[in-house]
Amino acid sequence: MRGFGPGDSFLADCPARLAVELIADKWTVVVLAGLSKGPVRHGELIELIGGISRKVLTQTLRRLESHGLVRRHAYAEAPPRVEYELTPLGATLIDPIHVLTEWARANGDAVLDALDADSEPVAQHG
Repeated sequence: MRGFGPGDSFLADCPARLAVELIADKWTVVVLAGLSKGPVRHGELIELIGGISRKVLTQTLRRLESHGLVRRHAYAEAPPRVEYELTPLGATLIDPIHVLTEWARANGDAVLDALDADSEPVAQHG
C-alpha cells in the first residue's frame, strides 16, 4: 500500500479528511440516522438513540449544525419547541450510512469473532 502524497484526499488540511473526521465521531452517524425520517425534538432523539447524554447530544447537534448537516428550528410557542432536521447536505449521508449499517449487520459477528480470537491467551510451549 502506498503512502499519502501531495494532492491526496486525506492530508491533514484537506476538506475530505475534515469531513471524514466529522462523520467518524462516535455519535455523528447515529444522530444523522436518527434524523433521517424527518424533524425530531431533542428528547425524542435521546429516546431513539439510547446511551447518549443530553450534553453530548447537544454538542453533537451543534457541531453538525455548524458544519451544515443539521438545521435547528425553534418555534415561537409556549412552552418552547425546538426540532432538528437534516439539511439537503446532511441528507446526502443517509445512503452511505445505510451501506455501512448493512455492512455492520453482515459482518458484525466476524468482527467480534476476530476480537475474541485476538484476546485468547497464547499457549505456552515449553
